[in-house]
Amino acid sequence: MLVLPKGVRHMPGYLSRAVQEALVEDVRRVVQEAPLFVPAMPRTGKEMSVRMTNCGSLGWVTDKERGYRYQPTHPVTGTPWPPIPDVLLQLWRDVSAYPHPPEACLVNFYSPDAKMGLHQDRDEIDFSAPVVSVSLGDDCLFRVGQSTREGGTKSFKLKSGDIVVLGGEGRFCFHGVDRIYPSTSALLKNGGRINLTLRRVTYPG
Repeated sequence: MLVLPKGVRHMPGYLSRAVQEALVEDVRRVVQEAPLFVPAMPRTGKEMSVRMTNCGSLGWVTDKERGYRYQPTHPVTGTPWPPIPDVLLQLWRDVSAYPHPPEACLVNFYSPDAKMGLHQDRDEIDFSAPVVSVSLGDDCLFRVGQSTREGGTKSFKLKSGDIVVLGGEGRFCFHGVDRIYPSTSALLKNGGRINLTLRRVTYPG
């Protein structure tokens, strides 16, 4: 049995197929308002392999000039991000154990060759809130470590409908996506994986 770091929860198959299909339609509407863009690493300007967008009052962006940050508008169109879909707000209430709503939902699209290096989510102000992650589409190999890079890591598959929560002692665990397993889900017509990441950014009040 895989033992995950304290504060890291994996809930396999949490979302039914019907809810997943409805979420995909919600994501399509978000992308119509806030088109996918390619984020770039600070300083080097190297493009990431994922394409992304956001919904919520704040969205996470990164570029060579200004680095990692949250802002209320799309970096290309300059328009405000669309609202977070109701089903995701309800999911947050159900699994986050945090009394205030999320402010940002990152939408990452992984093509078959995309990956995400080990990283921590540290660009927020309020670290008492967890990070809630939703997987849609093709399976991926998810890697999670400790709160330092020196700690060991463990890898496991995430399937469509799975939820991962990083909270408490697990809030600063390094995590990433090693690979995508193409054609393992028929949820997305053209394949690939969507990851939705709900975050609280600022202190309430």
